[in-house]
Amino acid sequence: MGRVSGKMAFVTGGAQGLGEATAHMLAKEGAKVTVTDINGSGATDVCAAINAKYGDGTAFAWQHDVTDAEQWKTVLQSAHDAMGGLNVLVNNAGIGSMASVEDEDYETFRKVMAVDVDSIFLGCKYAIPLMRAHGLGSIVNISSIAGIVASGNYISYNTAKAAVRHMSKSIALHCAKTGGKIRSNSIHPVFINTPILDRTKEKFGEEEALAKLGRQIPLGKVGEPDDIAYAVLYLASDESKLVTGSELIVDGGISAM
Repeated sequence: MGRVSGKMAFVTGGAQGLGEATAHMLAKEGAKVTVTDINGSGATDVCAAINAKYGDGTAFAWQHDVTDAEQWKTVLQSAHDAMGGLNVLVNNAGIGSMASVEDEDYETFRKVMAVDVDSIFLGCKYAIPLMRAHGLGSIVNISSIAGIVASGNYISYNTAKAAVRHMSKSIALHCAKTGGKIRSNSIHPVFINTPILDRTKEKFGEEEALAKLGRQIPLGKVGEPDDIAYAVLYLASDESKLVTGSELIVDGGISAM
């Protein structure tokens, strides 16, 4: 039996990177998985790869703008109906921006907040009523070490990811007081080798970019997508049934400095 056998999971931003790795990991460990992304064709490709490996009906895909409240309602209900329920929500979709408070433009700040923060509010608001009917549930919100350790050049990203951390706690307390069947936690990754590093790789070259980033991490290396997918797997499973309102830091030691 897999670690999440019988679970029905919904993963946003699943067309690539952490979302793709998470969808594959949950499917490998026995869950049905819905993959959504604003890149609908990418989500469909990931879904097809999962079904080819683990059997038809394991994965489902929808195009999904996580900043659109009406789309959340529609896609969640569609996923619930397709999988036969819903008890794991992985809010992974996110974007970043590198700028100081003086250099950042307001439009970009608002966009980062909409994708990284508003989407989690909307997802949890509309998923929780569906999740209550399907046993123990888990909400896993992907934040960042940038939500704990600040930088002068990441005003939008720092603000958004810190908000995700505290929102996850508020949601955890709400769910605990309304039956206790659903947990909510956040994960805080360090630099992970996903497309989010592409700009840095273009600037320095892949080898030097990964080495440069790795030198900032006490363990000396950039993470891999499965490092985070395994963290999601733990929080999605009933192994973590007493863990809620917490943050799981996967940062190679940066926050210990």
